[in-house]
Amino acid sequence: WYKLLRFTRFTGLTAFNVFDEARSLGEHTDLIIRANDREFQVHKIILCGCSPYFRVLFSSNWTRIPEQFYDIPGMSRNIMSLIIQYAYTGSVFITEENVLELLVAADQFLVSGLVDACCQFLESRFCPENCIGICMFTEDFHSCSKLRHKAKLYILQHFEEVLQVSEEFLELSVEQLEEIIDKDELNVKQEEVVFEAVLHWIDHAPESRRKHIAMLLPKVRMGLMTSDYFINNVKSNALVMENEACMPLIINAMKALFEFDMDLHGPISLELIHQLTRPRLPSAILLAIGGWSNGSPSNVIEAYDANAGRWVNVTLEDERPRAYHGTAVLHEFVYSVGGYDSVEYFNSVRKLNLITQTWHEVAPMYERRCYVSVAVLDGFIYAIGGFDGHVRLKSTERYDPDTNQWTLTTSMNERRSDASATSLQGRVYICGGFTGTECLFSAESFNPDTNQWTLIAPMRSRRSGVGVIAYGDLVYAVGGFDGASRLRSAETYNPLTNIWCDTASMYNPRSNFGIEVVDDQLFAVGGFNGFSTTSDAECYDKKTNEWFDANEMAVFRSALNCCVISGLPNMAQYAAQRDAVQIQDGSDSE
Repeated sequence: WYKLLRFTRFTGLTAFNVFDEARSLGEHTDLIIRANDREFQVHKIILCGCSPYFRVLFSSNWTRIPEQFYDIPGMSRNIMSLIIQYAYTGSVFITEENVLELLVAADQFLVSGLVDACCQFLESRFCPENCIGICMFTEDFHSCSKLRHKAKLYILQHFEEVLQVSEEFLELSVEQLEEIIDKDELNVKQEEVVFEAVLHWIDHAPESRRKHIAMLLPKVRMGLMTSDYFINNVKSNALVMENEACMPLIINAMKALFEFDMDLHGPISLELIHQLTRPRLPSAILLAIGGWSNGSPSNVIEAYDANAGRWVNVTLEDERPRAYHGTAVLHEFVYSVGGYDSVEYFNSVRKLNLITQTWHEVAPMYERRCYVSVAVLDGFIYAIGGFDGHVRLKSTERYDPDTNQWTLTTSMNERRSDASATSLQGRVYICGGFTGTECLFSAESFNPDTNQWTLIAPMRSRRSGVGVIAYGDLVYAVGGFDGASRLRSAETYNPLTNIWCDTASMYNPRSNFGIEVVDDQLFAVGGFNGFSTTSDAECYDKKTNEWFDANEMAVFRSALNCCVISGLPNMAQYAAQRDAVQIQDGSDSE
């Protein structure tokens, strides 16, 4: 060992490299492990350092085996080889073919690092086809509780996709299915999907499963269905009609949907009514951040829960007032970029950790940027144009969250503040804005591959304080100020044809407002209507080319910015409290 350690010191190799080489040469080994007729010469001390299982096994007080040999029945030679390799090197090649067997062995031998590596590998391979299988496989492993929780969350968030492709869905037990469809976190666009899922599961083995309709039906939130679907597909369903235990559920669902005489058909169960009308948690939430309110910048953050139709104040204690800023979402962080607080024009950037709900400063921009336009493309944040307190800017810079560094990129063709930017099909688009003397028609696109801005077809209207967002395959430019009045109009740009077309106008004129797409609807929030700051919101559906009123915020504000968060494990912290939410009628859930 002295020679080995001297060799280690002079060559720069780690002790574990030396031990692994000694193992391969059979030097200084003090134990032979047998697995499936193959023998492995190892050093007890290395295996003890890797696992408390081996430490206990090889201690003199516990071992009942011959000193030099230990047989492991039922263990494949390949998996045993990988376990030993990990003990010596701290790494191993995990594949889809070996991960499950390797995880079982790592759990058996209490090799926690390898368990974690296998769990991370499986998590990286989550898909609708395998998530249920991974969740069920890990039920017997206490060491995989985090992976199991993430698999359950994946199932809930991708439930409709899982239904389409997963054969494992049909193998769920009734208790497992009941647990899934009972969750507020179940992500379905319509509650009808849940009822159809129950029927699909029962139809796989109807003779043994039809009796479970009475157990599963209470978990279906029938009060969120459309009345036509409920009457034609639930109330009249053969499985429901033949099971007497379902009748009280149907009666209470009718009371919830139609609000008919509560004295009919017996007393009402308020608890059951609440269960049948309790909205699911949304898969995505709109955040409205900061802005200008009552003559000063605001620090208020409100979250819009579309499923409940309510705004929720989620302002944090250390949130700083900021207006005319930009926002961006990357992973579990919201970035607040630039802006103005009535005294200072900011080049600072802060990020909000949506899981821990804490703010942190990140690297500042090169330029101070008020009235800045922000877009996200390929994992980078682009801060474009704006006003530095002296001049309107045409410069652009890009932030890399991995290095926490900003890099200046090619400048735009036009100086512009009060513009708005978005990304679509590998390009960044910026439209309209203000040069300091005029409101702009012009728009540009940025190609990150060539690092060049290119002027595209101009808009049909001048628009400063415009809202720009990618929605479907088009870029939408909505509202703004044309130099004379605030606008209700909106237009769309098709990158394939380089043509702008008019689309439906908003109900209300507005500039310097928040704009985002949530649940496949475009929301316009707050802003200035030409006379006052507003709190109202409206949404647009491209399928019908119509705008609809949405519930208004609690705070009147313009110069705010909006972003969308999704896929969070703590989404409930940004949603309306479910115990306090009631859906007024079935139409709200459509």
